[in-house]
Amino acid sequence: MSNLVTPEKSNIVTSDKFNFSDLFRKEDWWAIWLGFFIMAIALMGKVSGAFDLKAVKAHGWGTGDYPSLISAFDGLGSQLLFLLVFVGIITVIGMAVMREDVKGYIVAFPVVFVLANLAYLFSKHYVIKNYLGYAFWALGIGLLISNTVGTPKWLKPAVRTEYYIKTGLVLLGAEILFSNVIKFGLYGLGIAWLVTPIVLIFMWNYGTKILKMTSKPMVIVIAMATSVCGVSAAIAAAAAAKAKKEDLTFAVGLTLIFTVIMMVFMPLILSAVGMDPMLGGAWMGGTIDATGAVVLAGEAMGPLAGQVAAMVKMIQNVLIGIIAFAIAVFFATRVDRKDGDPAVGASEIWHRFPKFILGFIAASVIFSVLVEPSLGTDVTGSILKLTKGFRGWFFCLAFISIGLESNFKDMTQYLQGGGPLKLYIVGQSFNLVLTLLIAWLLLSGVLFPIPQLAGF
Repeated sequence: MSNLVTPEKSNIVTSDKFNFSDLFRKEDWWAIWLGFFIMAIALMGKVSGAFDLKAVKAHGWGTGDYPSLISAFDGLGSQLLFLLVFVGIITVIGMAVMREDVKGYIVAFPVVFVLANLAYLFSKHYVIKNYLGYAFWALGIGLLISNTVGTPKWLKPAVRTEYYIKTGLVLLGAEILFSNVIKFGLYGLGIAWLVTPIVLIFMWNYGTKILKMTSKPMVIVIAMATSVCGVSAAIAAAAAAKAKKEDLTFAVGLTLIFTVIMMVFMPLILSAVGMDPMLGGAWMGGTIDATGAVVLAGEAMGPLAGQVAAMVKMIQNVLIGIIAFAIAVFFATRVDRKDGDPAVGASEIWHRFPKFILGFIAASVIFSVLVEPSLGTDVTGSILKLTKGFRGWFFCLAFISIGLESNFKDMTQYLQGGGPLKLYIVGQSFNLVLTLLIAWLLLSGVLFPIPQLAGF
């Protein structure tokens, strides 16, 4: 089975000399160029007012103005066609410069795009959207095809998991604004940043030393998904640890299942026992694995819980790039290094390091330090709404690709005696207990004054 991020032998060198051709020949760098190109176009369009770059999706359907499945695409035909052409052109340019199969990609990409449209369509039903997001449907569609009729050979040139994922992650970086850290101050930092590394380290040791799981990349991917932010964090960890696609598939599957369960039952239980909304929101924000699910769960408990939950999760999301960087270095210097091998120097770490993470961090810094202070929160938010749409599309294309590349028969060997499930359940249980403890210490008023949020 292929790795999520395939190690390129040409990158493992002993020279400190930088090869400028990598900037145009390597997928990691093209993810950065594509991500920043989309950000630049969105920013220029919003500031100038000359155009509005939108990554449209199917309407929410099943009720109201769009009652039927077909009506979900009303008025979107030309915009979806433009999106197909736009994304197709910018990605095929990268394919051409990287000397990949351009002709095959041009033929196959529209089909992968249509499959991604189906995933979004199913996820937009007014009831289903509260429980199963596009990632679930995209994986499901791809797995259904690959495990029944099989993925056609002609479709494979556009099955580019890494290409789509890396570009999406660079775009995600722009959404991680430092201003979110300030909003909830030290309270949010304590809940999100103190608990997260402890849970990550605990799960790593539990998975590798107690469960003795053979796939260490799978351990770190599940740990990252549990301790930080579900799917996005799992993707970043998988790329940093050079995990197999099967590792990411399992991690994402577990995350999606338990996210739905926690999203539905946590607010019900916390409301039933009369937990303080601020404490409950902070607890859900630090433990439910997906940002969207966190917002829904928080709002189900009330507006204060919803605001606190969202702030804690966004502060926690800031750690994605930082921890992914640390994982990449850790795996290069410790995990992947064999006994007797010479010490891994800075040069080899650089060449093995997934460069797109630099794009993620750079996007976060630029939007936090330059764009938001210059244009204001409202304008920056409108720009990020556009880039978030494209980020969602690239992630959706990636999950379609993962499904198309995965086979259940091959994946059974990664079950490892139920290790991944045990790791997630034990890790999430530890996460729940520790997060509640820290949140109570910070927000109960016992040790620190309870923060006063505007509007409450």
